[in-house]
Formats: sequence, structure tokens, C-alpha cells
Amino acid sequence: MNVIKWLGAVLLSVALLMTGACTNTSTQENNQSGKESESNETKEKTTAVETGNKSLSNIKVLATGGTIAGSSDSDTDTTGYKSGSLGIDKVIASVPQLKSIANVTGEQVANVGSENVDNALLLKLAKRVNELLKDDQVDGVVITHGTDTLEETAYFLHLVVKSDKPVVVVGSMRPASAISADGPLNLYHAVKIASTEEAKGKGVMVTLNDRIASARFITKTNTTTTDSFKSLEQGYIGEVAGEVAFFYNESTRTHTADSEFDVSKLKELPQVDILYGYQNDHKFLYDAAVKAGAKGIVVAAPGNGTMSTEAIKGATDAVKKDVVIVRSSHAGNGIVTHEEMDDEHHFVSSDSLNPQKARILLMLALTKTKDPDKIQTYYEQY
Repeated sequence: MNVIKWLGAVLLSVALLMTGACTNTSTQENNQSGKESESNETKEKTTAVETGNKSLSNIKVLATGGTIAGSSDSDTDTTGYKSGSLGIDKVIASVPQLKSIANVTGEQVANVGSENVDNALLLKLAKRVNELLKDDQVDGVVITHGTDTLEETAYFLHLVVKSDKPVVVVGSMRPASAISADGPLNLYHAVKIASTEEAKGKGVMVTLNDRIASARFITKTNTTTTDSFKSLEQGYIGEVAGEVAFFYNESTRTHTADSEFDVSKLKELPQVDILYGYQNDHKFLYDAAVKAGAKGIVVAAPGNGTMSTEAIKGATDAVKKDVVIVRSSHAGNGIVTHEEMDDEHHFVSSDSLNPQKARILLMLALTKTKDPDKIQTYYEQY
């Protein structure tokens, strides 16, 4: 009888052990299944956050500061504000309507007034734009920028961006804190343009005041008014009306993906200075620029790039020291024509580029050659 009881106890123990093992296995399988399900759900949520609305374009906004991110204690102050006082998250949040036209994410590259944009920042910005545009998940880039030197940054990017995806530089003439600030609508339009299929291949564009302009032709013409940015000679390439970006023209000059200029491995740009031409100007201005390390000098001369006898003396001495001289004009519009004096003195004429843009092109040209004849072809091509 004792043997029978002992066998019963053993069988009961074995049965209990087998039941526990089965339960354990089932629990582990359920836990594992739950974790996998949770992991898949999390992955789906993450993907949804990253891609947003798949029917909309993915636009990256790179911020550099400027008036569009400026603010003042007074809502009627449009000149004494602090530039670049707002971060890009606040700037984007001020235009909630962006959600309806694109998946927008922001990145703060810098936060300065555009008068403080230097060569180092130009290189940093260009490399970041090129990096982003290589990503299949990025359909276009918008750059917020102060207006004082906006056209210079835009033209630099126009020459070095290696993609046909839309790049739009945008600013505002009134700070974010002002009554009737123009920044929010300008930003909305910039994202709208960057999201438009037809904007591809147009090069770097600039938009303010409902206009779409090529970086090659646009310039700031007024110190404070909202219609400051104009392309008087060559015209705009389009405009935004009724929430639609319309394109009518395009630049015939080489740019972006077709440009031969590459900054990917550059750590610095050659020093190029601008000298203003005026009555009674002096040779010593050129001597000082050369002594300070200039590799190129753009002359912002009167009229059709005319230079005084003193200026020509200074410029020819500079040429003898391997400094490239480019004649431009401070007249505001028109072409500086190539003349016999250019061939005689080995000068370069700037075509229709104003002095500040002529400087941008000369910096990049000097990364390729010091030959004025070759550099002249760049001004005719770009």
C-alpha cells in the first residue's frame, strides 16, 4: 500500500512539472509575441512620425537668423528689433498652415544677422544643403536668412548646390513681432514653392513679397520697404498667387547640378575684397587690399565699370602680384562690357553681376584658376 501511495505521489509530481513547463512556454511565447507586436507598433509609429503625410513633400527648413526671426518689445518697431532672436521651431510654429502643404522640419544652422554671415558659414550651409538633398526622403530645402546679404548667400548656393531639387532662400523686411509682419507668409510661400514639382531644375530661388526670383538676378533695392527685392533688368521667374506657384521664366546661365564649382572638400575660400570707385579715389586702397591678403579685388566702379587713373595704377600693380581684378558697377543695373583696357591690363569684366555677386563668383573661380582669361569665361557662363 505504501508503494502504491509512493508511485501516486511521483506521478502527480511529474504531471505538475509538465503542466508548469507548458504554462511557462506558453507565457514566454505570449510575452515574445507581445514584445514583437509592441516593437512593430513602435516601429510603425516611428515611421509615421518620420515620414508624416506621405502624400505631401518633405521640406527641410534651415535657419540662419535674420529679420524673419527677429523681435522687438514694440509691435510697431520695424527697424530697431533684435535680429535672429527666435529659434526655427518658433518660426515654423508661427505658421501652422504649413502642415497642410508639406511635412516640414527645421534645423538651426546659425542665428545671426546676415551682415555677419562669413565665408565659413557659407561653406557650412552649402555642405549641409548638399548633404540633405542627397537624401531620398528630402524633396526640397528652404533657408531662412537676413535680407541684407541674402542675395549673396543665394547666389553662392546657386553656384555650388549639386542637385536639381528646389532650394528656396527666404527672408522678411519686418520682424516677427511687428504688426503685419511679412515673414510668415513669405515662409509659407517658400515651402509652397519648394514643394512644387515645376520648381525642380530652376536653380536656387528667392521669394519675398509674392515674387519668385532666380538667385542670379535678384537684389535688395530698398532699406526698409517690403517690396525691396527686385529683378529689374532680367525679371522674375514666377510668382505666387491664389496659393499656387506660377513659373514663367528661367535663368539661361549655368547653375546648381550643372555647375563645375565644388565646395565639398574646401575648408576656406580665397579672400576677395570690394573697392568702391568714386571721384578722387586713390591707389593706396588697392595697395592696402593686396597687403591685407586679397587674392582678388572687385571694383564697384561708376557707370560701365570706369576706373580713374589712380585706380588703374593700383589695379595694375595688384595684377603684377597675382591678384585678379574684376570690374563691376555700382550703378545698380546694366552690363559691364568687356573692353580693350581689360585685355591690356588683364582685367575681368563682370557682365551683369553687381559687385557683391561678382565677389561670390570670383571667390569660387579662384578655387579653380588665377588665369583672368579663364575667369572671364566664368562671368560669361554663370
